[in-house]
Amino acid sequence: MTRKSKKWLRFRVITLLVFFVVFFLLLITRAFQLQIVAGKALKGLAQKQHMKALPLVPERGLILDRNGEKLAASVLMDSVYADPSKIADQERCAQQLAVLLGEDAKTIRSKLSNSKYFCWLSRQVLPDLAQKVRGAKIEGVYLVKEPKRFYPNRELAGPLIGFVGRDAEGLEGVELKYDQYLKCQSDKMVWARDAKGKRLYLKESLVSEKPDKGYNIWLTIDSRIQYLVESHLKEAIKRTGAKGGMAIVMDPRTGAILALVSEPGFNPNTFFRGRNEVMKNKAIADCFDPGSIFKPFVAAAALEEGVVKETDTFYCENGAYHIANRTIHEAQRKKYGHLTLREVIKYSSNIGSVKVSQRLTKEKFCHYIRGFGFGAKTGIDLPGEISGLLRPYERWTNVDAATIAFGQGVSVTAIQLITAMSAIANGGVLMKPYIVRAITDPNGNAVGEHKPATVRRVISASTAKRMISILTDVVGADDGTGKRARLTDVTVAGKTGTSQKFDFSTGRYSSARVRTSFLGFLPAEDARAAILVTLDEPQRDKWGGVAAAPVFKSISEQILRCYDSRPGEGQMMIEEKEEQLQDRGLRLIAAEAAAVPAVTSAEMSSEEALIPDFTGMTLKKALEVSRQRGIELKVIGSGWAVSQEPAPGTTLLENPACTVRFSTGH
Repeated sequence: MTRKSKKWLRFRVITLLVFFVVFFLLLITRAFQLQIVAGKALKGLAQKQHMKALPLVPERGLILDRNGEKLAASVLMDSVYADPSKIADQERCAQQLAVLLGEDAKTIRSKLSNSKYFCWLSRQVLPDLAQKVRGAKIEGVYLVKEPKRFYPNRELAGPLIGFVGRDAEGLEGVELKYDQYLKCQSDKMVWARDAKGKRLYLKESLVSEKPDKGYNIWLTIDSRIQYLVESHLKEAIKRTGAKGGMAIVMDPRTGAILALVSEPGFNPNTFFRGRNEVMKNKAIADCFDPGSIFKPFVAAAALEEGVVKETDTFYCENGAYHIANRTIHEAQRKKYGHLTLREVIKYSSNIGSVKVSQRLTKEKFCHYIRGFGFGAKTGIDLPGEISGLLRPYERWTNVDAATIAFGQGVSVTAIQLITAMSAIANGGVLMKPYIVRAITDPNGNAVGEHKPATVRRVISASTAKRMISILTDVVGADDGTGKRARLTDVTVAGKTGTSQKFDFSTGRYSSARVRTSFLGFLPAEDARAAILVTLDEPQRDKWGGVAAAPVFKSISEQILRCYDSRPGEGQMMIEEKEEQLQDRGLRLIAAEAAAVPAVTSAEMSSEEALIPDFTGMTLKKALEVSRQRGIELKVIGSGWAVSQEPAPGTTLLENPACTVRFSTGH
């Protein structure tokens, strides 16, 4: 081989080596790029091509009252779906499913024909229907478990709790406000596909790094108080022929809401059958002229500014007071001469209240009204709250200032009213109202807690004390407008109100369409509960002292008699099986009550030897008490005790048995 040939051969070998080195370097670089740099993204694309995932309804956390009673839970239900590719005769299948599910065969056939590998046929069906489908064993038709939101107490606190949609998204109330805590990442139904898109297998799996359940929400609401308030309000609405009503019970020391009622309410289990205007929580979403229950705030402002004293007298013009082009009259056309400030509030004099407000400048008057929280949202942790309507004082005429003094020309919400009255009850401090006291994870560990929050001091403690004394006269005096709210052995402070509704067709306030109210608290000297009751357009008993004050009294009596409003310390989530939840937990409650040891008649005190008053007790509590007293208890219904036979106080020796009727109030 010539020298030239060897040189050429060596050049070719070197060239090939360089080529292979460069090739392998490029190959390694590409492999590194695909496996390491873009690996995650490419893996995701591959999974999208080969795997199909269908999100299922997530299981939401519980909503519980302050004592652990379940107000909203999730129950697993069967949903029916189909793989049309595995159904040989879709027409026959549609006819068969129509009979089983009670649906239109044409609709089912359309779902099957318009889908290739998956379609929902019916979501969250009743157990008997699911059993029929399961028993039919139709090829290509399957069942999968999905959680369905369930409200054990039906209408109880419906507008407050709210409801969820078909895909478990909160749509109203607490369900909406705390949706991010209640819901968790959805379960997914996952299956593999070949290159042609055909399903290879089907399996259920969880694809989530979050807990498999949402957080639990603990409310400040007490379900017993809520039930009592709803029952008495409904009774008053029926008795007076009113369109509806609202009632709120608040702890004035903390701002915690113990009951919040808006009637007519609705059943969250069947919200889709209702009307939108009924579903909103009117206690925070509707505003109205407050009428005479606004007068205490006018008096408090004047006392705080030092422009009046309780003994100051005001000439009330014998029932007719002219301001500019307006004549102001007393309610029921009453005629008063000289009244002290205390009497102005006790008799609810419109003219007297106007003259009290006139000792304040418009600026100061407005300042105190806003200080009590009117004209602004309270910040309660519920969706849909409005701020009401309070115009700037610069736009007030003399007539405007006068009518606002007795609750006309200013629009407020029910939550604003009770929050403002609570500021007087607790010594002059405005508290922020709240509805959720704690958030816990599925294991019961606290992840959030709501503590009482002070908004501001509105009036001094001394002014608040003077106002409490004045408001106590409204109820305690024989000639006070609120005497029908009086309680035995417990002092009550409060104010009645009857406000005319504005008639936009005539441009005037209507004497036929009114709102009657009572706003007060008890015990007056150390308030533990502030209560607002208001009835919308009653057809009978159109005065606050006649229609609303007795409702306040009834609610107060039962609260005092059957409930200690302090929450249990350290109480965590109560575990309860789904089947026990669905039958309202009666077997579990009976078993727990049976574990309480009984006592003999010889060990009883004289009081324990009598049939107790079961009214207002939960079934669990009634069973515990009856076991302790050795009483044979016959139970009718579920919920809270509403009546019993024999009556309380009957000697056990005469009758060791008692029949108690329970009801949820619906």
